[in-house]
Amino acid sequence: MSDNRTRTFDGIRLTARREVVERTRRDRSFLISTLVTLAILCAIIFLPKLFGSDDKQFDVGLVGSDSRALGPALTAQGDAVGVRIRLRQPASAAEAEAAVRDGSLDLAVVDGRQLVAKGEVDEQLNLLVQGASRAVRTQQTLQGAGVAPDQIQAALAPPPLPVRSLEPVDEDARSKRTIATVAVFILYGQLIGYCFTVAMGVVEEKSTRVVEVLLAAVRPVQLLAGKIVGIGLVGLLQLTIIGVIGLALATASGAITLPPDAAPTIASVLLWFLLGYAFYSSLFAVAGAIVSRQEELQNTATPLNLLMVASFFVAFSTSISGTDSTLAKVCTFLPPVAPLIMPMRIAGGDAAPWEIALSLAIMLASIVVVVVLAARLYEGAILRTGARVKLRDAWRGARRQPATGP
Repeated sequence: MSDNRTRTFDGIRLTARREVVERTRRDRSFLISTLVTLAILCAIIFLPKLFGSDDKQFDVGLVGSDSRALGPALTAQGDAVGVRIRLRQPASAAEAEAAVRDGSLDLAVVDGRQLVAKGEVDEQLNLLVQGASRAVRTQQTLQGAGVAPDQIQAALAPPPLPVRSLEPVDEDARSKRTIATVAVFILYGQLIGYCFTVAMGVVEEKSTRVVEVLLAAVRPVQLLAGKIVGIGLVGLLQLTIIGVIGLALATASGAITLPPDAAPTIASVLLWFLLGYAFYSSLFAVAGAIVSRQEELQNTATPLNLLMVASFFVAFSTSISGTDSTLAKVCTFLPPVAPLIMPMRIAGGDAAPWEIALSLAIMLASIVVVVVLAARLYEGAILRTGARVKLRDAWRGARRQPATGP
């Protein structure tokens, strides 16, 4: 029994090693896809900084002494909400109107009594100017009534109310959620790319009859397992390279702040990549085994592609609506969607420990079922050439396959 097990693992190891060498050293697509993905990440990180600032800014003209009194209050309120207010002082109302009309001013305040805009006033700018005006007029009224300056300051700027949170607050949750969301986009690309690579490899070996040579040395199950493991290791390597370089660039540029405890978030992304890959790649291998030409692969792989696309859109919609929504909770326990949605739920702290444990258990059980079924179908279809093999015939054919390999 131990000798058979050893020979089985040796066959899987040799096949996996062959796939890793083929994909990383002899196939340029690994290097090209890595560079393309990194280029896209760099564009996402650096283009917003090159073509515009994230800070919102407005040009406001203050006409007359009563308007100029709004300046300090207006800039202070803008700074409080991350809006930059650039103040201008036109000589007259006519000059201010001309500047507003040609777009050099977003808004003009005339004599502290009227706002002049070209069209509809930006809602945030309007709130800031109106708030500053109310504060200044209140201050002037209180001063006229003889109220002491320190009392005026206390009345206009009271201390904020303290916040008492009923549940623990993760100060770094936003950064971790951002990392997980971007990682899920990359994860989806890795899954759909490398699962299709498995199917393409199966078809290529079958159409060129290389599989007949391979099956002289290893059994079909060993060949399938080795191919999945080898290509999966290549995908994991590429995902790790992209993740390390992407995080280094994002933190160096200030696009994100890497939390001290970001390691569990990154680890969860890698874990769910492996689980999702194991689930989908077995199915894609069957899609490749039942056809004899690459032109036919698109038809057999289409249902799987649609399933992955639908799962991605569900994960993307929950990232917008909230990972604690009912849809997100339900999808936690659906194997096709779980690999894409669980990293975001875990990063955001929305997944309870029992949900994570149950989702993992369901995912592992589903992988076992899918792998067993895929191995049976693969064995029954891999040596059959010509017309597309029906799944029922592949299932029955596996029983009649002669024992091959060691």
